[in-house]
Amino acid sequence: DLQDKTVVDFGCGSGILSLAALKLGAKKVIGIDIDPQALQASLANAERNNVSDRLELFLPKDQPEFKADVVVANILAGPLKELAPTIIDFVGEKGFLALSGILENQAQALQTVYGEWCNMVPVTVQEEWVRLNGQRK
Repeated sequence: DLQDKTVVDFGCGSGILSLAALKLGAKKVIGIDIDPQALQASLANAERNNVSDRLELFLPKDQPEFKADVVVANILAGPLKELAPTIIDFVGEKGFLALSGILENQAQALQTVYGEWCNMVPVTVQEEWVRLNGQRK
């Protein structure tokens, strides 16, 4: 349930997760990406979907200090591991985390890393890809 929730989309790319969150009722989404073109694409997609008024986009050097109800990241396992402390900093008290872009054989290592901060639930597998979910301890 994303109704009236705040969301951070870390590695927002084209903004598809941001747009989905906004269409599902999120009151505000902050998208962060290292690629300025990704931010432009996210904004253009948000404008086409009439949700740009609730989307804020940042490069990492400009990202705000912000605690969200939900943090999503669909990026590769290496960056998810390396950026874990940064990503976790966005998860508010009792907030939720959803990570994807992970191959099944990479899941356990990331479960362990994020398990330091979150109560992780069993992975969701589709073909060879997984989604990791947890809630801030």
